[in-house]
Amino acid sequence: MSSNKKSLSLAWQMMIGLVLGIIVGAMVDSSFAQSYLQPLGQLFIRLIRMVVVPLVIATIIAGAAGISDTAKLGRVAIKVLLVYAITTAIAVAIGLLFANFIQPGIGLNLSTEGLQMKAVTSPKLVDTLLDIVPINPMEALSKGSMLQIIFFAVIFGFALSGLGERGKPVLNFFTIVGDVMIRMTSIVMLYAPIGVFGLISYTVAQHGIAVLLPLFKLLLTSFFATAFLVIVILAPMVAILAKTGPKKFFKGIFEPWLIAFTTCSSAAALPANLVAARKLGASKAVSFFSIPLGNTINMNGTAVYMGVCAVFAAEVYGINLTITDQATVVLMGVLAAVGTAGVPGAGLIMTTIVFTQVGIPLEAVALIAGIDRFLDMIRTSINVVGDVASALVVTNLEGDLNKEPYVEGES
Repeated sequence: MSSNKKSLSLAWQMMIGLVLGIIVGAMVDSSFAQSYLQPLGQLFIRLIRMVVVPLVIATIIAGAAGISDTAKLGRVAIKVLLVYAITTAIAVAIGLLFANFIQPGIGLNLSTEGLQMKAVTSPKLVDTLLDIVPINPMEALSKGSMLQIIFFAVIFGFALSGLGERGKPVLNFFTIVGDVMIRMTSIVMLYAPIGVFGLISYTVAQHGIAVLLPLFKLLLTSFFATAFLVIVILAPMVAILAKTGPKKFFKGIFEPWLIAFTTCSSAAALPANLVAARKLGASKAVSFFSIPLGNTINMNGTAVYMGVCAVFAAEVYGINLTITDQATVVLMGVLAAVGTAGVPGAGLIMTTIVFTQVGIPLEAVALIAGIDRFLDMIRTSINVVGDVASALVVTNLEGDLNKEPYVEGES
């Protein structure tokens, strides 16, 4: 009985949904898929978006306030942000490095006639920073403005932590809300295999495998760059700075990686990512603080993708990116990755900010859009891996690794 349950875990059910989705998508036409299969996937994404805002605000407040020592809380926050910024910058640089070496846009004769992409004006840095602060937190909650929600939750958690014993009832309330939302998300995830089936079958029926052929080099570059990031940067970082071997780390992150890969939504993988971080030895406070935060601002996979796509688009249009231009891509890639929502397709829109900054025509984005679903699967799955890696590193830097064992069923 136990072996049957194990073989039909959520990860395996989603894998079956993925395979069946590819088979069915190849057999049906796009109109049938749009009418009958796409809604199955859309329902899953809506269910996830329904739970993610209350889940994020409750877990971040509980995580921040759960660190009773305010000096330690500030130290943890600084370390988390530093790890995020460094790994994201490295990720963009790796994307640029691999794209310059493989040159995915050289030799392609892709027509850009009639392709249009709405321009996205690159915001000033000052405006970007000011927009993080919500004028009305309730409005931010209703609109799902994740950066504003996270900013409010972190400040609220800091203030709640400072109240000491008087704040315990409120801390307990948000801890219980977090428990409820994780349990609620677990219920939603029971539908995940059907949602994955709907999403993948529609994607295959809509685009077909043929769409990959002219842009296969771009897909290959993105794959190699992200694989390099995980194997050569993140895994050794976890092994050295978090004393967790690659085999244990990869086994621990498999389920959230698969959820993110099949759904193209890091928000969908958030509950599984919290559990994975805890099982691998991250403390509850650091996990609850850093994982939801990283879900919005730590986009390693998206950063790699932006570096690769910038070079690809420049090559297609015969634009020579100077060292200064590529340094600009790194900086803008970090800033754009921070503002990327954890929902399908968001990374494609954010590339327009990077392209605008270095003078790449926005029509290039419309070229990439044809295979963006496949690129999205690669980049989103790496985003969640980076979140767990960062949580483990920060926990170990605080000397708390494996000091708070995970209890099955805990929040």
